[in-house]
Amino acid sequence: MSARNQFYIGGAWVEPAAPRTLGVLDPATEETFATISLGTAEDVDRAVAAARVAFAAYSQVSVEQRLEYLERIIAGFRARLPEIARTMTREMGAPITFSTQRQATVALFHFEEAARVLADYPFEEEMGPGIVRREPIGVCGLITPWNWPLNQVASKVAPALATGCTVVLKPSELAPLSAMVLAEVVHDAGLPPGVFNLVNGDGPGVGEAIAAHPDVDMVSLTGSTGAGIRVSKLAADTVKRVALELGGKSANIILPDADLESAVVAGVHACYTNGGQNCQSPTRMLVHRSQRDEAYAAARRAVEEVRLGDPNDPSTTMGPVVSQAQLEKITALVRSGIDEGATLVAGGPERPDGLDKGFYVRPTVFGDVTPRMRIAREEIFGPVLSILLYDTEDEAVEIANDTPFGLAGFVQSKDPDRARGVANRIRAGRVYLNGAPFDRSLPFGGYKQSGNGREFGRFGFEEYLEVKAVIGW
Repeated sequence: MSARNQFYIGGAWVEPAAPRTLGVLDPATEETFATISLGTAEDVDRAVAAARVAFAAYSQVSVEQRLEYLERIIAGFRARLPEIARTMTREMGAPITFSTQRQATVALFHFEEAARVLADYPFEEEMGPGIVRREPIGVCGLITPWNWPLNQVASKVAPALATGCTVVLKPSELAPLSAMVLAEVVHDAGLPPGVFNLVNGDGPGVGEAIAAHPDVDMVSLTGSTGAGIRVSKLAADTVKRVALELGGKSANIILPDADLESAVVAGVHACYTNGGQNCQSPTRMLVHRSQRDEAYAAARRAVEEVRLGDPNDPSTTMGPVVSQAQLEKITALVRSGIDEGATLVAGGPERPDGLDKGFYVRPTVFGDVTPRMRIAREEIFGPVLSILLYDTEDEAVEIANDTPFGLAGFVQSKDPDRARGVANRIRAGRVYLNGAPFDRSLPFGGYKQSGNGREFGRFGFEEYLEVKAVIGW
């Protein structure tokens, strides 16, 4: 068993203020394979103090020097990609092929993208009678989830470091080890002590201390809507900037002129990306009522293509969910769908055949789902798809927008103009047309209870900058 019980503070690995450990489980075997320490407010105080001291000098570091630091991080990250992928497979159950091709590589992309934006970013521009400057906001508290454990870390850490901010990171205590590998990469890149700090812990012990800390200038959270509300309330007392990327219940509108078979099959697999543990997953598929039976048949065929099993097997396409608590939540919602009268098209609440250990759930599809059912309203965060039927395009848009969330939307049509017209009516931060791939240079974030602020590319970069007007120059 690996003991990773130190925190990275002030450029060194240090012991926690108080000894308290937590086991890290392999969700495929349910075995504890590592331990970490759970931090306290005292550990957060030390990390914030280090970041505050470092900010005075690091905020003045030249663009050229920051680019050099980023390039060193990128090189170190690339050298350890296989290790990083294996670590994420072990800590949160993503299949090794997916960890290698997606989880690890998209995290690397954020550092590459931050370097690209930094190289040409206009930190000063003349405007009217003065100069508008953009300056680093200060000490940034970053709180990240377990489902994309390093992607979400990198999407925050990379632009924060690129803009000249300093960082206190709290990764998820369920999947903390890949972030600790990143801390080693950052250390080897030679950043000044205190620029990057990592404190492991849970939400009440460390996350809340970061959000409420008077010397933290900005807090960025990716997590549940409930966690975002809590962080916002704690941050309000010091009027710090808050950036939130929260839950989703994204609708996938398949218009009648689309290729139904390919749209449904692709929609099922998109819903199941990362075992359905994906905030923008298209978990509500909207199909014209006349195409009901054909859509259900296509969905069954898509489910049959899923290879559920050992995440270390390269042929596996879906591994376990992250924890027993997550398994129980998903199973309870699947049972609620049955109890509320939805048609079980595929899957169900029973444990998958031949998988006696691990937090495995059956990939599931419900049909005849109505907008008031729990499975149509709550974020399940597992491989569960709800198919809802509509009669008119206006009704489809109304159903799509009938949610407290607004992270993403999806539209399928052979007519690009028609798809674009529907996309413009969806109240969400991103809309994908006809299977367009996920792009990490374009802004990502939500409307309504899916959060505020944006991540990725230039928009994510600017979240970490203050705006100053210098008049009379």
